[in-house]
Amino acid sequence: MVPPPPPAPPEVISRIKELREQLHYHNYRYYVLDNPVISDAEYDRLLQELEKLEEKYPELVTPDSPTQRVGAAPLEKFESLRHRQPMLSLENAFSEAEAREFDERLKRFLRTTEDFHYVVEPKMDGCAVELVYERGRFTVGSTRGDGIRGENVTQNLKTIHTIPLQMLGKEAPVPELLEVRGEVYMDLGEFEKLNREREGRGEAAFANPRNAAAGSLRQLDPAITAARPLKIYCYGVGEVKGASFKTHWDILENLKKWGFRVNPLIETCRGIDAAIAYHHRIEHQRHGLPYEIDGVVIKVDSLALQERLGTKARSPRWALAYKFAATQETTRVLDIAVNVGRTGAVTPMAVMEPVEVGGVTVSRATLHNEDEVARKDVRVGDTVLIQRAGDVIPEVVKVIIEERPPGAAPFQMPQNCPVCDTPLVRPAGEKVTRCPNPDCFGASTRGIMHFASKAGMDIDGLGEKIILQLVNAGLVKDVSDLYHLTEGDLVPLERFAEKSAQNIINAIQGSKNPPFWRLINALGIRFVGEATAQLLAQHFQTLEGLMAAGEEDLLQVEGVGPQVAGSIREYFDNPRNRELITKLKEAGVKEQPPEARAAGPLAGKTFVFTGGLAHFSREEAKALVTARGGKVSSSVSAKTDYVVAGADPGSKYAKARELGVTILTEAEFEKLVR
Repeated sequence: MVPPPPPAPPEVISRIKELREQLHYHNYRYYVLDNPVISDAEYDRLLQELEKLEEKYPELVTPDSPTQRVGAAPLEKFESLRHRQPMLSLENAFSEAEAREFDERLKRFLRTTEDFHYVVEPKMDGCAVELVYERGRFTVGSTRGDGIRGENVTQNLKTIHTIPLQMLGKEAPVPELLEVRGEVYMDLGEFEKLNREREGRGEAAFANPRNAAAGSLRQLDPAITAARPLKIYCYGVGEVKGASFKTHWDILENLKKWGFRVNPLIETCRGIDAAIAYHHRIEHQRHGLPYEIDGVVIKVDSLALQERLGTKARSPRWALAYKFAATQETTRVLDIAVNVGRTGAVTPMAVMEPVEVGGVTVSRATLHNEDEVARKDVRVGDTVLIQRAGDVIPEVVKVIIEERPPGAAPFQMPQNCPVCDTPLVRPAGEKVTRCPNPDCFGASTRGIMHFASKAGMDIDGLGEKIILQLVNAGLVKDVSDLYHLTEGDLVPLERFAEKSAQNIINAIQGSKNPPFWRLINALGIRFVGEATAQLLAQHFQTLEGLMAAGEEDLLQVEGVGPQVAGSIREYFDNPRNRELITKLKEAGVKEQPPEARAAGPLAGKTFVFTGGLAHFSREEAKALVTARGGKVSSSVSAKTDYVVAGADPGSKYAKARELGVTILTEAEFEKLVR
């Protein structure tokens, strides 16, 4: 029997501790402050000494050691992590008027005329992440994901030198728990260099720095991430234990003391005029910055006011992303094609001479519907001004009439479906032309693509090109067929090998137990998006419960009006859809019920609003109810607990009196929710 190695001498333990502290400090000076105080050679000698000691005494190696930046084996997949506090998205504004409306809305909500102190900062165009530190040590890191859950990319984040593995504690005490939020990005110069190297190896270039950062961060092999020049700017915190702050600025100042990198362009200002002036100044500087930004973020500085303002369904009420005006270019329309969507909607699309807009080559832009084409009078051959709305979605802004070629004819929507030749219909009162054929190849294929997409069942690797292959090969006619595919079905297809085929099969089989809201959204019910799907899942808990719900039951769900309720009922009343759901169940698809919401003082109570409110917008009043565990409905029934009546109430007031439902004035409502 081999005797255990002798324990490390105290002087070795002390030296290892000293070396780690020195290296953490010098990493901070080099990567965060960009102001080193020792030479690279001296740093290398310190690191080499630590590596040799840890090699001799491996039992002393710790996860936060500077030697552990890259050392993990490649993963097979990323695990999902739940954020302790949701990483909410931000409300967007695209004009000065919208920014002022944000400020006025906050003042109305708090019933004040005083100007707010704001923190204003560049809106980095990268990948949002969360870093968790326990007693100063970096323990786990994740992507934002859907805001509730993200992917565990701890090993990859450790390779980013601007992320401290150990917090500094000399200037401010280290808290017991600290969740740091930040944006991982790639400098423009490094991005261009990376793309040149990829193209030299025959690999596809990244579309933009944001995609490069996100793609680098989601590598299963940390060594690949380590080779990518990623950086981070930290902008806020999630849950904190062992430290307290009064303002957002205090948070940023403490993050800097603890060794985190905070954008030096962040400022404080008083009033919306100063925040707008900052936006204009940063927009002017935008193209001189070494990284990409797409706007500025305006945040109420006082944490007490942030608490009072609270959050809306998907975003904090106290923050705004004030986007820059979209980059615009001119190009020529070569054709106006029509696409058939998953709901049968036939959408005109401008096919254009390729042009670079905001760093992305654009050759197609949506024209939305027949009326929009007529309103803008877009014709084949026209020179048009295009933009990426919010720097994302290409759209035609206007036609340059002066450059219209002779004989350019107005666009005519086709009479028949371009895919299945079925006569198209345009229901009365609607702007969208549709193909009514439930077997239309175009609609069904788009439906399968939506089902597998990130917003649907999130089947990794099952993109549009592969789905087209599967449909064209006759392997998939509806979404239930996906769950009967085998490796043998895929290998004969173009660009498939055994490994890639097995990966797709594993991803499909791994999607069989989705969160309930994902399954609802994946079904592609008209007018039902992610937010509505989550509300329906929370309310009905199971697919059986949702399928059995009548329109009156559906109207009890916050955010569901008559149009949505009718569409849901129409979907589940269709025998083809019910058969599809049966086939999905037989294939093993079973939704996971949503986690229970925390109980609030209004838990189980249903509110209906009617008439104008003096001190709240309708959205703000609804948010007060839902934040306290209550529900908001758009119609009055015997199940309604309260009707809040403002100025000039309508028929809902009369129905409440008829049913004996409690009616509250605005003052009584405010007293109840406060």
